Amino acid sequence: MNPKKVSVHIVTYNSSEDIIECLEAVARQQYPVLRIIVVDNASSDESTARIKEWHAQRETEGRLLPALEVVENSANTGFASAHNQAIAASDADYMLVLNPDVTLAPDYVSRLVARMEAETAIGSATGKLLRKADPGVVDSTGLWMNRARRAFDRGADEPAERWAASGEVFGVSGAAAMYSRRMIEDIAIFGEFFDEDFFAYKEDVDVAWRARLLGWRAYYDADARGYHERGWKTSGRRGKLLFIRRLSYINRYKMLFKNEPARSLIPTVLCALPYEAAATGYMLVREPALLKAWGSFFRQRKNLWRKRKALQEKMRTR
Repeated sequence: MNPKKVSVHIVTYNSSEDIIECLEAVARQQYPVLRIIVVDNASSDESTARIKEWHAQRETEGRLLPALEVVENSANTGFASAHNQAIAASDADYMLVLNPDVTLAPDYVSRLVARMEAETAIGSATGKLLRKADPGVVDSTGLWMNRARRAFDRGADEPAERWAASGEVFGVSGAAAMYSRRMIEDIAIFGEFFDEDFFAYKEDVDVAWRARLLGWRAYYDADARGYHERGWKTSGRRGKLLFIRRLSYINRYKMLFKNEPARSLIPTVLCALPYEAAATGYMLVREPALLKAWGSFFRQRKNLWRKRKALQEKMRTR
């Protein structure tokens, strides 16, 4: 029986400092990765040159490497759109969405594929992502969402030994997420797996929520290890660019608008009201510039509504 095909997808944007270590770890995977697809979002550094040079040099050394495809976008199309490009270019059974600042242990791919093959209802899987600067600290063991529809990385900033138990999770972080082609094709809306109205940030949460609504499971394997730099998340809120803060803020409301089932809308609103009141008050005093993010919501509202209706129709057929 032929092994299932796996492709690795990486979106780069001025990622020259991290990308070679990431690629080396992919090349060392025990499971045969057939193809690496890199989509570069108009980097102004030497990201693509370094990638091509690395691949050519390793081939000269006689190493058996995955095939490499580098797509160079003329503009920054965003994380969601660029990963959809990579998905469209792949015919693999499993697709590993990987951040360029993540380094994987050699058995990462093999462990996740084995679990997903054993349980076909699992459409996405992740390992234990640790902080690269301090591997004793968790970066993410998957995603969880509270009743107010706020999503978090499970275990973030906690000691790694607390997260030794594998099991089902709400969803997986897009930093190192394995997705099955079956799930990708099933939950895509108007041909988009990652919602391109999000540009970047929380698109992985949106996928996780949509997948659960359509009956797919997500899994955390505690023995599959990855190491994540995640510099911008450790710099504090004020250390993030306003552009990033706006995306992270408004994309939660885009998710709610698209995904919240009508039957649970009132309980969710009531549960979220205390947080919304406190957050809005803080924002008006300390970060009023975030309010401009609502401009993108209203520009996209018709498209978001179309996607909501399409998702509800899919749910009715389950």
